[in-house]
Amino acid sequence: MDKMSLYLTIPLAPLAGAIIAGLFCRIIPRTLAHLATIAGVAVAFVCSVLVFQDVMAGNTFNGTVYTWLTTDSINIQVGFLIDSLTATMMLVVTFVSLMVHLYTIGYMRDDPGYSRFFSYISLFTFSMLMLVMSNNFMQLFFGWEAVGLVSYLLIGFWYTRPTAIFANMKAFLVNRVGDFGFILGIGLILAHFGSLNYADVFAKAPELAGKTINIWGSADWSLMTVACICLFIGAMGKSAQVPLHVWLPDSMEGPTPISALIHAATMVTAGIFMVARMSPLFELSTTALSFVLVIGATTALFMGFLGIIQNDIKRVVAYSTLSQLGYMTVALGASAYSVAIFHLMTHAFFKALLFLAAGSVIIGMHHDQDIRNMGGLRKYMPITWLTSLIGSLALIGTPFFSGFYSKDSIIEAVALSDIPGSGYAYFAVLAGVFVTAFYSFRMYFLVFHGEERFGKANHDHHHEHEGDHDDEEVAHDHHHGLAPGQKPHESPWVVTVPLIALAIPSLVIGYIGIEPMLFGDYFKGVIHVNAEAHPVMEHLAHHFHGAVAMGLHAVTTPVFWLALSGVVVSWFFYMKRPDIPAAIHARFKGINTVLENKYYFDKINETVFAGGSRLLGKVLWKAGDQAIIDGVLVNGTARVVGWIASLVRLFQSGFIYQYAFTMIIGVFVLLTLWIKLA
Repeated sequence: MDKMSLYLTIPLAPLAGAIIAGLFCRIIPRTLAHLATIAGVAVAFVCSVLVFQDVMAGNTFNGTVYTWLTTDSINIQVGFLIDSLTATMMLVVTFVSLMVHLYTIGYMRDDPGYSRFFSYISLFTFSMLMLVMSNNFMQLFFGWEAVGLVSYLLIGFWYTRPTAIFANMKAFLVNRVGDFGFILGIGLILAHFGSLNYADVFAKAPELAGKTINIWGSADWSLMTVACICLFIGAMGKSAQVPLHVWLPDSMEGPTPISALIHAATMVTAGIFMVARMSPLFELSTTALSFVLVIGATTALFMGFLGIIQNDIKRVVAYSTLSQLGYMTVALGASAYSVAIFHLMTHAFFKALLFLAAGSVIIGMHHDQDIRNMGGLRKYMPITWLTSLIGSLALIGTPFFSGFYSKDSIIEAVALSDIPGSGYAYFAVLAGVFVTAFYSFRMYFLVFHGEERFGKANHDHHHEHEGDHDDEEVAHDHHHGLAPGQKPHESPWVVTVPLIALAIPSLVIGYIGIEPMLFGDYFKGVIHVNAEAHPVMEHLAHHFHGAVAMGLHAVTTPVFWLALSGVVVSWFFYMKRPDIPAAIHARFKGINTVLENKYYFDKINETVFAGGSRLLGKVLWKAGDQAIIDGVLVNGTARVVGWIASLVRLFQSGFIYQYAFTMIIGVFVLLTLWIKLA
């Protein structure tokens, strides 16, 4: 197989599986639907491994596959850029997607939309691969919008549930806000660079570094700053940064497998990938980097606080995703792009693991998602317990786990950065360490340890409704939650095997990857950093003495002790003295109310933006539609015609003398006008 055929196979194999499962879902067996999509993603993963090996051997590719449109000044093409950044993303996307496909066999086995779901997730894989493999902004935008569309379909997968429909519409609209900024950024690049190809734009960027543009009557706006901020606004929507983060927690209305695939490991990291790819542009604007830094720090800390009060097991993990996306964004703002991608990779594995483990718990609990109704699951679900523990330890940055190497590198990079806002960012990411450890192990202890709180009467269960109709259940027992006397059970092998497969990289990938990815030549020529203006990576390299030394040194750092404190406090509060959290809740009701209302972002959006839109719509309807269009243009025209007709009919009497008199009067008027004009 030649290289071009290999590159084409990677996105087209999942697309073929999606077409088979989607178009023929009503006539082919369910087994064939999942076999077709799993085979497609497996082929894409194997080909991605081959491409990765080729890239590691020093072979890269940047070329056109197909020319879609040609004008006098621009060519719009489908093309691939294959380098170390692309290869990394391809491996992450295809491996996590393959694990999710396998997991879905067990999780969705009794859902009537089984084949449709497999079609959607395979189509998502195709869209994400087209995004990361693109070599131009037009194809990037196609992949960007395609993953947004499939995300909309998956969040609203159970389309008979009003909450799911509201959640997918919310995700769609919020992402359109971000995409408006994104397309403005692409438009600015096209207008001033004259090309949409990455290579052409990056080559010309230094020439335009000092160029200014006129906005709102002021001509001193930096082109590079405006373009980069517009592009980053797109990333804020896709990667759920404040204030465009509000869609991601509600997206938990979709089935758990898509929470792992889309909202933990792949789609939400598209914005991080895009900014890293655009490093030659962002390096030319310290203002844009500062903006990115502050937004990321705010997201990392304040979204972590919201994780503390969540009782839905999936929402706890969702808020940890928001917080970790903030950490990645902070690294981008600190000009440590390789560190951001490193954390993207490690996070993809342990966060997908945590989401899938949460889904395994939901299966064992008969679709009860409230962690207050759990406890003591360790002895009933040993594989889920152990893999959840590994994922949680990686998430909080335990030394030698994968998350430790990437998360600590971010914190150190921010500490060494001189980008404006780095002081605030350092405080935020440092405080976030304690917060992350606290809410992560709050969930862990409440789910797997302590007294068994399940199987009791009158539980207020919070659950997923696994089906398209109200009378369809996924659980074989026709109720949600465990009945009195029932015990949890370990999930089937199609669920536990992906958990084990994801736990392995969650343990070792950080140790293996830190030296080549951050301090070697892994991203050489791919990620561009102005070492003179932003020397943070050089400082990091100076402090790095190997993965083992870094892990051993960690126990002397405040980061380690903050994480340990979070775990200990969580254990004490929820295992030994559960009366303390209750007392804190009663004492600080005001703060708790703010957190429960998610800082009122949803209420502000509903009141200001949605309410303003409804008011504007009502005004346009009353004034525009009823008054102007109906009242003036439609009915008004009819009335004018009627009025003219009523006058004309007076001259149509049928009497000859009246017609003659009218003609004489008309001739007199014409002659009078003629004489005056002459």
